[in-house]
Amino acid sequence: MKRFWTDNALSLVLVVLFAVFWLAQALTGWAVYNGELAQLHQHLVTWPHYLTTSHFWSTTAENWESEFLQMAAYVILTIYLRQRGSAESNPFPDEQTEEERNQTDAAPRGFWRRNSLSMALLGLFVGALTLHLYSSWQADRLEQQARGQGAESLVAFLHEPVFWFESFQNWQSEFLAVAVIVVLTIFLRQIGSSQSKAVSDPNQKTGDA
Repeated sequence: MKRFWTDNALSLVLVVLFAVFWLAQALTGWAVYNGELAQLHQHLVTWPHYLTTSHFWSTTAENWESEFLQMAAYVILTIYLRQRGSAESNPFPDEQTEEERNQTDAAPRGFWRRNSLSMALLGLFVGALTLHLYSSWQADRLEQQARGQGAESLVAFLHEPVFWFESFQNWQSEFLAVAVIVVLTIFLRQIGSSQSKAVSDPNQKTGDA
């Protein structure tokens, strides 16, 4: 058991933090949802029922979508683009050692083996985007019906700004966060972190190796 923790501590802690904050989201979202139902003079729902609602899954998928987009875009962009001095960038060709160049040339063939990470992240993004769209549409339909108004079709909902506002407000923040860490790792250090260059490395050194 001790070896399992040692080998997997980072992923285990991240999963636990994810679960804790997802639970907190579910509990606070339940309170918000029941508040909205009360304003519309609708019956309140229990917490287990809330976990099946489009309100819960729309807000959940909205955030997952932006995270997976950020990671997929970053993985792909760092193949082709560089930022000199950043720990988050691949080294420039003139900075690579002969061993690093040989490792790139000797990479396994086959599209999936060479691109499995970006393909998996793009797939997760598309899945989360689809879930967000469907759940937001259902939430909007329920709200319109509660107000005594006609519900829109999915195509009509796509032409409304609500879904795109929900998406864009998260997308912009994700790319801002990535840009900030790319630039800050040029000048700043964090001893012991794999996301930082060594404390003694000069600012112009690219990559964290």
